[in-house]
Amino acid sequence: MDKYQEQPHLLDRHLEGMMNSLLEIVRDSGSPPPLVHLAFKFLYIITKVRGYKRFLPLFPHEVRDLQPVLDMLAKQNPRDTETWETRYMLLLWLSMICLIPFDLARFDGNLVSVEGQARQPTMDRILEIAKCYLVVSDKARDAAAVLVSKFIVRPDVRQSRMADFLDWVLSMLSKSSSQTMEGTVIVNGMLQALAQLFKHGKREDCLPYAATVLECLDNCKLSESNQMVLRKLGMKLVQRLGLTFVKPKVAKWRYQRGRRSLAANLQAQGAAVQNQKREAAAAAAAEADDDEEYDIPGEIENVVEQLLVGLKDKDTIVRWSAAKGIGRITGRLPKELADDVIGSLLDCFSFQETDNAWHGGCLALAELGRRGLLLPSRISDVVPVMLKALTYDEKRGACSVGSNVRDAACYVCWAFARAYEPSELIPFISHISSALVIAAVFDRDVNCRRAASAAFQENVGRQGTFPHGIDILTAADYFAVGNRVNCYLTISVYIAGFPEYTQPMIDHLINMKINHWDSVIRELATKALHNITPQAPEYMANVVLPRLLPLSVGSDLHTRHGAILACAEITHALWYLPCYQIYFLTVCTLIEKLSLSKMPFRGDPIIGTKCICVPLLQESAVSALAALCNEFYINERGEADPALQDELVTQYVSELQNSEEMIRCGFSRALGALPRFLLKGRLQQVLEGLKKVTVISPEDVSFAESRRDALIAIAKVCQTVGVKGDGSQQEYVCRENVDQIYATLLTGVTDYTTDSRGDVGGWVREAAMTSLMEVTLLLVQKEAELIHANVCKQIMCWLAQQSAEKIDKFRAHAGSVFLTLLHFDHPPVPHIPHREELERIFPRWEKETLNWNAASEAFPRITQLLGLPAYQYHVLLGLSVSVGGLTETTLRYSAQSLFDYMKKIQTDPSALEGFCETLLKVFEDNLRNDRHPFPVKLFTLCKEEIKRSKDIRKLRSSIGVVFNLPDPLWLCCALALLTLPLLQIRKTTASQVYEMLLTYSDVVDPAVMEQAMAILSDTNWEAELPVVRERRNGLCDLLKVPRPQLVAKVRWECAPGVLCSWRCP
Repeated sequence: MDKYQEQPHLLDRHLEGMMNSLLEIVRDSGSPPPLVHLAFKFLYIITKVRGYKRFLPLFPHEVRDLQPVLDMLAKQNPRDTETWETRYMLLLWLSMICLIPFDLARFDGNLVSVEGQARQPTMDRILEIAKCYLVVSDKARDAAAVLVSKFIVRPDVRQSRMADFLDWVLSMLSKSSSQTMEGTVIVNGMLQALAQLFKHGKREDCLPYAATVLECLDNCKLSESNQMVLRKLGMKLVQRLGLTFVKPKVAKWRYQRGRRSLAANLQAQGAAVQNQKREAAAAAAAEADDDEEYDIPGEIENVVEQLLVGLKDKDTIVRWSAAKGIGRITGRLPKELADDVIGSLLDCFSFQETDNAWHGGCLALAELGRRGLLLPSRISDVVPVMLKALTYDEKRGACSVGSNVRDAACYVCWAFARAYEPSELIPFISHISSALVIAAVFDRDVNCRRAASAAFQENVGRQGTFPHGIDILTAADYFAVGNRVNCYLTISVYIAGFPEYTQPMIDHLINMKINHWDSVIRELATKALHNITPQAPEYMANVVLPRLLPLSVGSDLHTRHGAILACAEITHALWYLPCYQIYFLTVCTLIEKLSLSKMPFRGDPIIGTKCICVPLLQESAVSALAALCNEFYINERGEADPALQDELVTQYVSELQNSEEMIRCGFSRALGALPRFLLKGRLQQVLEGLKKVTVISPEDVSFAESRRDALIAIAKVCQTVGVKGDGSQQEYVCRENVDQIYATLLTGVTDYTTDSRGDVGGWVREAAMTSLMEVTLLLVQKEAELIHANVCKQIMCWLAQQSAEKIDKFRAHAGSVFLTLLHFDHPPVPHIPHREELERIFPRWEKETLNWNAASEAFPRITQLLGLPAYQYHVLLGLSVSVGGLTETTLRYSAQSLFDYMKKIQTDPSALEGFCETLLKVFEDNLRNDRHPFPVKLFTLCKEEIKRSKDIRKLRSSIGVVFNLPDPLWLCCALALLTLPLLQIRKTTASQVYEMLLTYSDVVDPAVMEQAMAILSDTNWEAELPVVRERRNGLCDLLKVPRPQLVAKVRWECAPGVLCSWRCP
């Protein structure tokens, strides 16, 4: 039954059937005692889950049940610890039976037993049983209290036994001490009996005894007991006595909200109508109050005083009972007295009181508000207290208390949202909404954050006046606020984007969180300030930082730690803002202009190398560096100072291996911006350093941006130093280093790195293509003989491959570079393979008009290169990626262009054979490379490709290959695929076999065709493997195909003698 604990109402329609089944065992006289006890134990388990109040009315309560139940109770041993469930259920059953509408005296007869001895009346028997079990220490005591509340209020029992019973209870209370274990058990039973009796009894019946019971209760001094249960029961009894003293009438002066419809609350017209109705009702209630006189007993003052003291109890359950009592009794008091109670309640919220008093006060305020007993005139007094309670946090030693206070304050906000019209809370909306948002996002305890989120949601729905309520609620719902880090660093940034909440959130973090006792909260608060800074940079710079600076040198260690961290985080955040970065950019511009103006700073210490030994991330900084070096770091002979050059270049090259990617990027750009006189004699050192940046290693595989900037820098360095074939490799691009430069740049074209950002290798490939073009054009114009034929072929082939790939941006860039090199004629680029054919395919006049971004234009042109042997391999390699891609237009036009080319050559055996050989070579070279998902050949390679593979797309593609194999090879292989571990592949294969048999009916004997089709369509191919294997083997026998045989390591192999040597993964 435990799984029904959260939703026990699901048991309701089954309760009566379960009870009757178990009671049949109990009523059967032949049932052995252990079986009867077991039945009652099961009944108790059901009662525990659903609650006895819901279970009680289902007990049979016929007259014939009375005597058997009494007899069973008489046979029980009250001290037996093994059968307490039986006694508990029998007492509950008896409490239902005793409600039968007959005088109990009728069941006594002549009160003479068979043996001639006097027999005890039924009424006395029941009372004796109740008294007996009120003083036991097990669960039966609770059921006895319920029995008393049902039995004593009967008219016949009340007249003759109620006074005596109460005398007995009070005497037991007076004689027992709550300081002993036995006395605690007795007092517990008596208090439960009294509380139940005054709860269920009629007021006129209980009122004569109420004062006496209250006096006895005062003498017991339960508030001094260390037993939480006794204090709670005492509080429960006190409130019941108070309700007995005052008349059971609803206060006419209470605040009533007319409608509960959410739609009506959000309509201004509906709100106006409700305001009118409410004002009319208030006026009528005021008149009624003037005419009516209240007669309030003096004992009420004592009751209210005890309840107010109970609000400060050390245990939550006692405070909660006292809060409910305050709400119930206040609802029966005159308006003036109720206002006095509220005034006394507000005294709980002073900083001289403990967190217990604050918690109890919040619970009581919520009860009063929920019942309409807190009039709008008092809201202005309550809201400031509630706002303080939402951030209540008192340090106690190494930790703090107050989470229960904040949780209860959220309950107050929730209750107010349901209790008042929106117009009543309008003056306080901004304060309440900000406080709830702050609690939902920044509270340390998850239960408080969730309580605040629930209260915010209730206000948004009921009031409809919270700024940006729906947007905030979507981001900060019950589940989202469960993760504290997510609240501080993500949700808070989103909410701070709404100006109504920005400043209150910042102020709360500064005032309450950076000095928090928990270091984790302090650190999260400062990170949150960092993230929120872009929302209010002026406020942070002009208000927050001046407040933090004095705190950073204060005496409190926690405050000092948080303030220093906050200053660091805010300053760091301000640095990234455009409004503050402009200062940095302005300084860079100033340096550049001063350098160009030839200001007389040469030799000044301020121009030392330290001022430029920082990473350059902005183009303005790169320009400033070039101007600065050209003006101040060159001597009269046009050379650099050797010491300065050595220090500068060595430091820049060493920083290229920094563990921070952005630092690598900055120094790569810086090297690319250095003038020629600083590179002279250091060229090889710079090129080697940049080459190392472009190498992919496991540690920096994701550093795509640094590899991109290094490739760009290589081209810039080459352009800066110039070309001289016979020159030194330390000064020029020459015969000795040109191959190294090209090798580095060509390596960049093969970078296909991917990470969470996507194809980041595309940035590297794009930079590599641009650099290849710039270096090649530089060599062509200076010394074209340095370009070797094989290098030029590699460049054009790689560009052709990139022009056939799937990403539009990179395809367009590759196509542009390809045509630029092809049509460059100042002078022409030498050694371009098949130049004439290329110029025919890509005429010069189309260089600017051909749209490489459009797959419909690019692929029909690029596939024509398949007819050129030098380009066939690389173009086919690029097309394989596009044909296997996911973008519909790219896939459609690339595949169509490829098919058109294949149709064109299908009558040319030599061309078709060369194409197939190239295709197999591509597949073989890229085996296990997921960028090339197409399967071809085809068979041997295809088997190897999908062996032990779990890639659904790859396996489905392989199915397509299998069904294009010749007969009967495809059938043998397809049937082997039917027992793969992947369920989707089995189902897809079965469907394809079905379609193939329908299409090519001559493959199978017509006599068995229908039966084979039935097996394929009726079998559940997603069933367990042994079942599927049996059906597959039957199909093999039917089609006269050898069964695949199980070999080592659960691999399938077709039978010997068949063309296929297929093995399933």
